[in-house]
Amino acid sequence: MSLPLAALLLLLSIDGALALRVCSFNVQSFGETKRENQKAMDVIVKVIKRCDIILLMEIKDSSNQICPTLMERLNGNSRDTTYNCVISSRLGRKTYKEQYAFLYKEKLVSVKKRYLYHDDQAGDGDVFSREPFVVWFQSPYTTVKDFVIVPLHTTPEASVKEIDELVDVYEDVKRRWKAENFIFMGDFNAGCSYVPKKAWNNIRLRTDIKFIWLIGDQEDTTVKMSTNCAYDRIVLRGQEIVNSVVAKSSGIFNFQKAYKLTEQEALDVSDHFPVEFKLQPSEVYTSRKKYFSSKKRNKARRS
Repeated sequence: MSLPLAALLLLLSIDGALALRVCSFNVQSFGETKRENQKAMDVIVKVIKRCDIILLMEIKDSSNQICPTLMERLNGNSRDTTYNCVISSRLGRKTYKEQYAFLYKEKLVSVKKRYLYHDDQAGDGDVFSREPFVVWFQSPYTTVKDFVIVPLHTTPEASVKEIDELVDVYEDVKRRWKAENFIFMGDFNAGCSYVPKKAWNNIRLRTDIKFIWLIGDQEDTTVKMSTNCAYDRIVLRGQEIVNSVVAKSSGIFNFQKAYKLTEQEALDVSDHFPVEFKLQPSEVYTSRKKYFSSKKRNKARRS
């Protein structure tokens, strides 16, 4: 017997709600000044709450208060959804330093391993301005049970070389951890004058067809109306994780439009929009949630 249309739509909506949303967001000069800007922080917290895992870049707070501040804002007194945070050391060649941070829902995912990639591999020079802070996540609630996230915020003028070098990072992680599923994401500065069309042939992450790019060259990940560049990207490697992506879930989250901000109000938050995609929930998790959702609805009807 087939399900009524309303019931089918309900089940599909539950599946969509249970999918794990993975996000990447360059928050642009995320330091003390922005941390004290309540309007900007309100938007940043809203963006984070949409995501189950989110990479934050361009953290420039030497007092190391970004994670504690966000955790307090996100968690409050709630026992239902608790976020945790892992953050890199301060990275940069000279006095200018940045950090990568991952915020994630503890009930859905956990950190298996982490390490900072170093440009000391045989035959390599000092390629990365901010070496990737590599984190291996695991989850019993997704069809793909574990995946490595490799973040990158390139120096614009060195974007071609840094993006290409991510293949060396991939090979290093595989040697260390025997991992199979990879997500490369961040502000690659992978567009406009920083990566002209002719340069793509020199980027192994693009020429190797086993790396799957979710955010296309035609996308605009910038807030300013005067720019149109696909700087922020998400790239996958591993058949299992590629097969686990929810159809049509990858894209840009335009927080300016979503939260009805002026261009200047949006720019006070960042000059980049977040990019994101979803991973399918496991069948056991989906069945369990559907069961308890059904019980709640039946109980509500009886009361």
